[in-house]
Amino acid sequence: MKRWVLLRKGADFAAIGEKFHISPRIACLIRNRDIIGDDAIDGYLNGTIADLNDGMLMRDMDKAVDILMEKLRGHKRIRVIGDYDIDGVCATYLLLEALEGLGADVDMDIPDRILDGYGLNRNLIDRAIRDGVDTVVTCDNGIAAAEEIAYGKRLGLTILVTDHHEVPYIEKAGERQYNLPPADAVVDPKRADCGYPFKGLCGAAVAYKMMECLYEAMGEDPADIDRLLEVVGIATVGDVMDLAGENRIFVKQALEMLSHSKNLGLKALMERTGIAGDGITAYHIGFVLGPCINAGGRLDTAKRALELLRAKTKREADILAGDLKALNDSRKELTEAAVTEAVRQVNETDAGKNPVLVLYLPDCHESLAGIVAGKVRERYYRPVFVLTDGEDGAKGSGRSIENYHMFEELTGCKDLLIRFGGHSQAAGLSIKREKIEEFRKRLNENCRLSERDLQEKVSIDMELPLSGVSEAFVKELTLLEPFGKGNAKPVFALRDAELLSARLIGKKQNMLKLRVKDREGTSIEAVHFGDAGEFLEAVEEKYGKGQADKLLSGQAEGVRMSLTFYPGINEYMGNRTMQITITNYM
Repeated sequence: MKRWVLLRKGADFAAIGEKFHISPRIACLIRNRDIIGDDAIDGYLNGTIADLNDGMLMRDMDKAVDILMEKLRGHKRIRVIGDYDIDGVCATYLLLEALEGLGADVDMDIPDRILDGYGLNRNLIDRAIRDGVDTVVTCDNGIAAAEEIAYGKRLGLTILVTDHHEVPYIEKAGERQYNLPPADAVVDPKRADCGYPFKGLCGAAVAYKMMECLYEAMGEDPADIDRLLEVVGIATVGDVMDLAGENRIFVKQALEMLSHSKNLGLKALMERTGIAGDGITAYHIGFVLGPCINAGGRLDTAKRALELLRAKTKREADILAGDLKALNDSRKELTEAAVTEAVRQVNETDAGKNPVLVLYLPDCHESLAGIVAGKVRERYYRPVFVLTDGEDGAKGSGRSIENYHMFEELTGCKDLLIRFGGHSQAAGLSIKREKIEEFRKRLNENCRLSERDLQEKVSIDMELPLSGVSEAFVKELTLLEPFGKGNAKPVFALRDAELLSARLIGKKQNMLKLRVKDREGTSIEAVHFGDAGEFLEAVEEKYGKGQADKLLSGQAEGVRMSLTFYPGINEYMGNRTMQITITNYM
């Protein structure tokens, strides 16, 4: 059972509305997102790339820029080493394009998920040495690779780390001692000693900041790489960063650029997945384009997605986009099978009785562990680790809930792990198979989650009468976009809405279209894209057997439910009508 909570954050909404030319309701929604003060509100509504912070505020940025300038002038061979997910691929693409723009002798390497595992490792270092590389620049990895970087340094490499993940630490006498890798420069806003004001950047954003600083230092125009902001926004959404502060600016900019993208690969992928350029939203990046870009690194090689971004002809772009779309379709089928097995374990084994779920799925493709963990987390609202068989033991990914800091909890079990990394809401790890049971036991012994913590919270922005659902209001809501993690789509509530009628819709007849009426007598069309069967069962549970059939035949009387919803406009054959999308009910 979800816990509904009505947000009540006070402010003079009328005054804010007047000052920023918005309605008091929109002012209230902005306050609910903890945007407080004139500067913050102005930045939220009107922020542009001119408002981004100076990358030189990051610790070691000056060192990294000086080293790169020296290497460029000395025509030294540089290798970018990225990661196999969407952030790593976008960051690698960005660094290659920007460094090539400065005439660098640069190439790249991306670890193979199965053969190499996550991040910098000895295989990658050895390949760099064998190929005569002088300088390695990491992106979206490296902060947790102290041993590997020490190895590379011993072999004579210059190594620059750009990353955004948490810095590994140990606790001694209640104090954290951070373990920075011994690289020539470590640029990561999560460093405790980094004064950069915004800590929530993705790996591609950190890489972009470094290139911007490098261009300025070399007397080049940083505007020459503005086109790369497109992939910074894609990486920000794809890596599920909070859409606040600078990230909001990056994503807004990227969405604008994607609507008329000049990148042949992205254009081909949008065409292949049926996305219209002028209507693209953060949802399309997160749930359509992003999974296709990620599919290369999951089931084949991330280099295929990188090739897509760097495609030089339409033919090449079309072929690569088709390949990635096909890989993603295959990924969906494999994911469905793995989720079915995970759900069985939760429902039928002792592993499902714990507040922290540790599920061992030896036959699951290791690249899908994070996706499966996320789907199980959504279903049961518990922290979830999904472990699969890897080359040298078990490997896995975790997805968390609001009050469970995954990286810190893994740090408390680090003696059981071969390696791990991540942040509060997601993590990756390697472990010996024989340690899995002890790992499950330790996590749950250390767990301090209460029953309340394990109840998913639905935060309601405001109650909204159906008379307030208008075209003008729906249009004004777009001021709050892009929506995503850290800037959730507003949730509106309607108490005791009367359900007048319902009908099944969709190819599988598993969704609902309803007519609902509020207590003031205003009625509106509503759609529910969730499970229609569960909704109708809830009606019968509350009002008795047969009420669902009556509702479907338009003969229901006195059937009322409280709803949460989002307002919109339904366009059909030239007609525009107001409509709400039901997101929760009780």
